[in-house]
Amino acid sequence: MTDVPSPTPDATGGPAPLVAPNFITEVIEKDLAAGKYPEIVTRFPPDPSGYAHLGHIFASFLDYRTAVQYGGKFNLRMDDTNPELVRQEYVDSMVDDLKWMGLDWEDRLYYASDYFGRYYEYAEQLVRQGDAYVDSVSAQEMSRLRGNAHTPGTPSPYRNRSVEENLDLLRRMKAGEFESGAHVLRAKIDLSSPNMKLRDPVLYRIVKHPHFRQGDAWCIYPAYDFEHPLQDAIEGVTHSMCSLEFVDNRAIYDWLMERLGFQPRPHQYEFGRRGLEYTITSKRKLRRLVQEGKVSGWDDPRMPTIRAQRRLGVTPEAIRNFASQIGVSRTNRTVDISLYENAVRDDLNHRAPRVMAVLDPVKVTLSNLDGEKTLSLPYWPFDVIRDSPDGRVALPGGERVAPEQAVRDVPLTREIYIERDDFNPEPPRGYKRLTPGGTVRLRGAGIIRADDYQTDDTGRVTHVTATLLGEDAKAGGVIHWVSAGRGLPVEFRLYDRLFRVPHPEGEQEADDDDSAGPSEHDAEHTAAPVDAGYMRYLTEGSLKVLHGFVEPSVAGDPVDTRYQFERQGYFWRDPVDSREDALVFGRIITLKDTWAKEAQKAEPVRPKAAPKSGATPKTDGPAKTLTPEQEAEVAHLTGLGAADADARTLARDEALLAFVGGAVQDSTFGQVASWTVNDLAVGLRGGEVKVQAADLAPLAALLAGGGITTRVARDALARAAASGDAPVAIIEREGLNAGLSSDDLRRAVQDVLAANADKVEAYRGGKTALMGFFTGQVMRATGGKADPKALAQALGEALGG
Repeated sequence: MTDVPSPTPDATGGPAPLVAPNFITEVIEKDLAAGKYPEIVTRFPPDPSGYAHLGHIFASFLDYRTAVQYGGKFNLRMDDTNPELVRQEYVDSMVDDLKWMGLDWEDRLYYASDYFGRYYEYAEQLVRQGDAYVDSVSAQEMSRLRGNAHTPGTPSPYRNRSVEENLDLLRRMKAGEFESGAHVLRAKIDLSSPNMKLRDPVLYRIVKHPHFRQGDAWCIYPAYDFEHPLQDAIEGVTHSMCSLEFVDNRAIYDWLMERLGFQPRPHQYEFGRRGLEYTITSKRKLRRLVQEGKVSGWDDPRMPTIRAQRRLGVTPEAIRNFASQIGVSRTNRTVDISLYENAVRDDLNHRAPRVMAVLDPVKVTLSNLDGEKTLSLPYWPFDVIRDSPDGRVALPGGERVAPEQAVRDVPLTREIYIERDDFNPEPPRGYKRLTPGGTVRLRGAGIIRADDYQTDDTGRVTHVTATLLGEDAKAGGVIHWVSAGRGLPVEFRLYDRLFRVPHPEGEQEADDDDSAGPSEHDAEHTAAPVDAGYMRYLTEGSLKVLHGFVEPSVAGDPVDTRYQFERQGYFWRDPVDSREDALVFGRIITLKDTWAKEAQKAEPVRPKAAPKSGATPKTDGPAKTLTPEQEAEVAHLTGLGAADADARTLARDEALLAFVGGAVQDSTFGQVASWTVNDLAVGLRGGEVKVQAADLAPLAALLAGGGITTRVARDALARAAASGDAPVAIIEREGLNAGLSSDDLRRAVQDVLAANADKVEAYRGGKTALMGFFTGQVMRATGGKADPKALAQALGEALGG
């Protein structure tokens, strides 16, 4: 596995883990400590029925970085069990886009279709064991016979077919004797189970459609709940991570592992899904946007696909930085899109040299300028130079030079272009740009005064005559400009958010994103119609095309150079449509969030269905739909020390707000609020938490003072929630805070490094991401008692800094 970007140093000075500690990493460390698996193996299983999208980012990076952190393996798997929708085009694009994002699966690219023969063998085994049968009722009748939450299921009249008859029918299904829908293979589990997933789920169905890899070799295809756990087991996956809404599917997963006797077997773990505001990630719905011409294709820069973000000009570093900011928890969250947009801006701020472009030009004649002047203007502003770690800055080609060398030649000619909005014959109050008789500074060129102007028949300004003044003149504002004779003509494409509301699918509506677990393809096998309600929230004018000019310095720059066009935003050349003789620049992102005020006027979208218990999404970052009373509560909670995202969740959840109302209002409040939202929310909503909020303050203080590790704190919190005992009392009673002596810690470190000499060599060769692996190994060896700060210091010393 190749190296990944080094983690940012944590508060102790040592490298932070690639994945922040969470309930899954705790499970992994316990499993490694117990010797349950020789190494960690994770997988990311997208369904190649569309292009990879932003919904895949969180899950794919969680899978990948977890494997890297613990020195394990990461597999990429194409879940290609729906022959009607999967395409080689989609596979190729996903592989390319995930590589571009920095994921590395080495030679472990697998396909579900690689194992069609083995799945079928397991199906026959279940039939012979009496654990599966061929059912011949219609889909509608099958649904009726399953019952509902209040009524147990009724056996199908075919449930008690003999083993011989079931095998005969299954083999004839495989041979293609029956039409689609005539029969299915079902697991024989429990028709009275309160978990509807266990009421004899479908394992195989007939689909007479050629497969893009298998051709006509198969006409029966496995359902996801059958194929997925089997492939995990076949490929040696240890920790199969999926999103929270599939918690009930885990029962089928476990049932199959038990009935088929896999050892060691994988286990499924569910985490809260991460949605993204103003975005849809259902490939069925994205496909409809393409098919109906709402966008130009899967790579339209307004689309949330990775391919579209690449064409837009977003870098893989920005996407990785975004992914690293999203925490792992057991609750669903909708991430404020500004978190993503700010990650893009932060990445571009130190990457994109500053140049000038005029998007909506009006000509200005400098009446007292006789000849052309060549100005030497800097690429970078002072703050970027100041923050440079090595005191150097980049030229458009990437070469790093001293700041005084990072300049370009800009021609100043008698005729120039300025933005139409930068001249106003009837300026409003506070206007600081050019007005009749007024002055303004041209960036890097001096101050001009507008002496006269002309308009067309509609009153639109067509030309301005101005005088270039001396430096003793005064001006209130600064505007950008481009030489009219030397500027390069450009088509500018200004992209906006594709949807005008934060939740175009409904705030709590589950999508069919396959990024984290069971995917949309099973729903698509049922030919479920695509709800088109989201279409009405498309942003009108999400693409604006303007024709203007850019300064000629860009002509010799690499075509993938990203720029900040001063006062306009970040741009780069469209990699599809731009040519040397026909420049097309697309705006990657604006300089500031222009939606902040507009979002408050967004049309609310009501959820289509109530969420499952414990699956209520919360919003990371500023919420846009809180009532004034809730906003006041947010201000109160943040004033006490709660994080803004936690405060907004608490303000709109009565159960959580009532609980945290009993917390001690001191420096521990922020930590208690975080535990309330991220660890106790499910139990609080279900009335199952017995501990009092006031009892959590000593625990938070103990954690903040370094007396216990995060793992010990969460363990004590979980026990206290179940028992009602004060968590600190549990820690003291059970000796959970017993630490290690410095000698014991040093010995544990040396033992781990001696046992992993190859990884030590790799670390010293530059693969610093292995620090997470060493940390986990020592934590496992010490039973989690190693103090994180002391451990980071001991590892740093032992590994040579």
